[in-house]
Amino acid sequence: MEKLIEEFSFGLFFWQTLIFVGLVLLLGKFAWKPILNAVNEREQGIKDALDAAAKAQEDMAQLNASNEKLLQQARQEREQMLLEARQFKDKLMAEAKEQAQAEGEKLLAQAQAVIEGEKKAAVEDLKKQVASYAIEIAEKLLKSELSAQAKQDQLVENLVKEIKIN
Repeated sequence: MEKLIEEFSFGLFFWQTLIFVGLVLLLGKFAWKPILNAVNEREQGIKDALDAAAKAQEDMAQLNASNEKLLQQARQEREQMLLEARQFKDKLMAEAKEQAQAEGEKLLAQAQAVIEGEKKAAVEDLKKQVASYAIEIAEKLLKSELSAQAKQDQLVENLVKEIKIN
């Protein structure tokens, strides 16, 4: 370092300074501007990419929220539809049960009416048959009992006594 200070020359210093300044000006005009422009463009591209990524992330968050909301609405609608379907099924089942019960009661009433009619007809027929048999039996008894004169007289006396008593 001392040697440099001892051998110092103003002419050499002047020319070196002039070349240095000229080199700085040339580099500033031709190299630094394109380098700085490239760096600035790169920086701007990175900023734009970060902004786009942030916007995309925000859009994704909104889309996820929207999808979640739609999914929740779809679940609610599904639950509502299932509830309505269950209520409709229960209503149909109740109506079908009531209709079947009414139809059964109607058929039972008709069957009971038919049975009652058949029963009355059978009782009437039985009464007619019993009356017919009773008349036949009475006729046969009277023929056999009244074939003799003494029996006829005794029957008439008994009937007369019964009439007086009653």
